[in-house]
Amino acid sequence: MKQNKIYSLLGIAMRGRNVVSGESGTQDAVRSGSAFLVIVAEDASDNTKKLFSNKCSFYEVPYFVYGTKEKLGGAMGKDLRSSLAVTDEGIARAVIKQLEETEN
Repeated sequence: MKQNKIYSLLGIAMRGRNVVSGESGTQDAVRSGSAFLVIVAEDASDNTKKLFSNKCSFYEVPYFVYGTKEKLGGAMGKDLRSSLAVTDEGIARAVIKQLEETEN
């Protein structure tokens, strides 16, 4: 049930133009300070996971590894997506809450 809520929130954020996806777009959002949350797909490459783990740690952006490329892309109405950044603070907080509940 939590998975559906996370993907629904990401879909809402996408419709509100509050999501940036793709490696370069996500990196730019983190660097510019507009990212409030970064999610990387579980099946993304180890290099991609390490890149965003380091960037998010440096810029103090919450970082989660969650879902698959296909599901993350599908939630946004796009093709495969290995990384995305949520640029709305309220939606980011809601997604983080759901992600933390899923981890427990």
